[in-house]
Amino acid sequence: MAAKVFESMGKFGLALAVAGGVVNSALYNVDAGHRAVIFDRFRGVQEIVGGEGTHFLIPWVQKPIIFDCRSRPQNVPVITGSQDLQNVNITLRILFRPVASQLPRIYTSICDDCDERELLSITTEILKSVVARFDAGELITQRELVSRQVSDDLTERAATFGLILDDLSLTHLTFGKEFPEAVEAKHVAQQKAGRARFTVEKAEQQKKAAIISAEGDSKAAELIANSLATAGDGLIELWKLEPAKDIAYQLSRSWNITYLPAGQSLLLQLPQ
Repeated sequence: MAAKVFESMGKFGLALAVAGGVVNSALYNVDAGHRAVIFDRFRGVQEIVGGEGTHFLIPWVQKPIIFDCRSRPQNVPVITGSQDLQNVNITLRILFRPVASQLPRIYTSICDDCDERELLSITTEILKSVVARFDAGELITQRELVSRQVSDDLTERAATFGLILDDLSLTHLTFGKEFPEAVEAKHVAQQKAGRARFTVEKAEQQKKAAIISAEGDSKAAELIANSLATAGDGLIELWKLEPAKDIAYQLSRSWNITYLPAGQSLLLQLPQ
């Protein structure tokens, strides 16, 4: 009797174990931040995307493919050339994640773990394209504009692969050893151009001054001629007073002159 009881309990336990195994194989879990795509052996990849939690499936017929939909960082270093043919070492840091609704297409047309490789490829292409639009100086002074253009172009391109870019930033930007030499040469050329421009402007000003001086002399000569024509010798005699006064002043200050001589030396032969 006891043997029959133990035998029946054993069969019941075996049945429970089998049933438990079947039920367990018909369940799968999706962790937080993940999504699941179901592959059916008869119908292929299903369009329905499973969210977080526990879900049912048909054992052996269906298989879950789990995707990590959390934002992940990736650094993309690129060596490229600027518009003025300077070597540029640039690194782009990206936070990206797949679009949950497009996971079936991503798994079917790309692969379940190719997002990082695809992102690396398109980022390298976009960086080279954008950097080639700027010269070395603009890459430094207009870094925000460069970053924005990279973000716009890369966001549009990544969307075709079912990827979302949550953040993008340029973390590293340096130039080759030829860049400092080019900057120095440009600075020297600008200084030479400035000196040449100053020389030209100085010559122009001197030319204008000479013209103005000549015009002034011509006008003065014209006025003198007109004055002589109207006043006669009286104007000349008046002019003699100024040098005579100056000569008399200088002689009066000399220690060996006791009187001021009259005559031609003082230019005082003025008519009465």
